[in-house]
Amino acid sequence: MLRSIKGLYHLLVAIISVIRFRFPGRKLIVIGVTGTDGKTTTTTLIYEILKAAGYKVSMISSVHAVIAGKSYDTGFHVTTPNAYWIQRYLREALNHGDTHVVLEVTSHGLSQHRVFGIPFRIGVITNVTHEHLDWHKTFDNYVKTKLSLLTRANIVVINRDEPEFYNRAAPLLRQKRLVTYGIHRDAIITPLTFPFTTKLLGEFNRYNCLAAIAVCSVLGVPKKIMMNTISHFSGVTGRMEVITTTPFGVIVDFAHTPNAIDRALKSARSMTKKRVIHVFGSAGLRDFTKRPMMGEASSKYADIIVLTEEDYRTEDVEKIMDQIQAGIMSTVPVYRFAKRGEAITCALSLARTGDLVIITGKGHERSLCRGKKEYPWSDQEAVKKLLKNIHI
Repeated sequence: MLRSIKGLYHLLVAIISVIRFRFPGRKLIVIGVTGTDGKTTTTTLIYEILKAAGYKVSMISSVHAVIAGKSYDTGFHVTTPNAYWIQRYLREALNHGDTHVVLEVTSHGLSQHRVFGIPFRIGVITNVTHEHLDWHKTFDNYVKTKLSLLTRANIVVINRDEPEFYNRAAPLLRQKRLVTYGIHRDAIITPLTFPFTTKLLGEFNRYNCLAAIAVCSVLGVPKKIMMNTISHFSGVTGRMEVITTTPFGVIVDFAHTPNAIDRALKSARSMTKKRVIHVFGSAGLRDFTKRPMMGEASSKYADIIVLTEEDYRTEDVEKIMDQIQAGIMSTVPVYRFAKRGEAITCALSLARTGDLVIITGKGHERSLCRGKKEYPWSDQEAVKKLLKNIHI
C-alpha cells in the first residue's frame, strides 16, 4: 500500500515536471542506457564520441551531469535524479541548442517514473544480473522493469551475449529496430566488424565500448571518430581506476553486485601473477540476498579478502559481514574491520611488491552512510593519504 502511494506521488511529480518544463524531451534525441552494470561507462563513452563528432550533446550519469557545457553533481547514492531535475536538465540542454542527451537510467528511475514523459530514440541494455531485489522483490520483476525502457524506445541496442535476457526480450524486440552487439555470439557490432583499441581494463569494458559503438553507428558517426575517441578514453572516476602501480597496484572500482565483482576480480586476477587483495562490503537496507554471492565471487579470484563497511545505514555492519562471509570459500583468509579506513590500511599493509589491491563498492562516491547520516569519504583520497604514511 505504502509503495503504491509512493509510486503515485512520484508519477504526480513527474507529470507536473514535464508540464512545467514544457515537454523538452520531445524536441531532443534522447539515448537511454540501462542495465545492472556498465551503465555509467557506456553513457560517458557515447557522450564523448558524440561530442568528438561535433554533436551538441548533454549527459546525465551517476557520476555527474554535463548540461549545456556545465558540470553538475548528481548526488550521493541515487543514479537517476528525480523527475524534476531530469526535466530541468533537459530544458537547459534544449535552451542551449543541444540536440542529443545521453541519460543513464536505473531500475529505480524506471519504476519510480523519474523518466516519465521522455520519448527515447534509442534504448540500450548492457546486461541484467542479480541486483535490487530488496526493491523489485523478484528477479522477474527486475527484468520487466529493465524491459520497460525498451518499450518506449524506437531503436533497441542489446547485448547478444546475454542469452537469457535476449530470449526474454524476444517478443518485444520483434517490434523494434534492433541493433545487437557482442563478442562471443553472432551480432551486428563485434570486435571483428568494428575493431578498436582501448585503455580500459577488463573484458566487460570491451562490451561497454561495443554498446557505445552500436549507438553511435545508428546515429551516423564516422567509424574513424568512434575508434579514435575510444582509443583515447581513459575511463570514468571510480571505474577500474588505477591509483598506483608501484611497488604494488591499487585499483578503486564501483563493483557492488555479484556479477560486477566477478568481472572486476577476474580482470584484477589477470593483471598480476602475485596476490590479489580485495576490500569490500555491502550496502545496508538493500538487497541482502546478494551478499553471500558477492563473497563467493570474490573468493574465486582473491587471495586475501578484507571485509568492511559500505553504507551500512541502520543495519549491523557485523551482520552484513557475516552474510558476505557465508559465501566465501574457507580456503581464502578473511580480515574484518567495521571501519573502511582501517580495512584499507590493513590491505595496503599486507600488500607486497607485485600484489594488486582492489577496493570495490564506492567508486566515485564521496560519502559513507552510517546510521542516518552521510559522512565525507573517498576511497581514492584514503588510499593516497595512507600510501604517504606507509613505508613501502
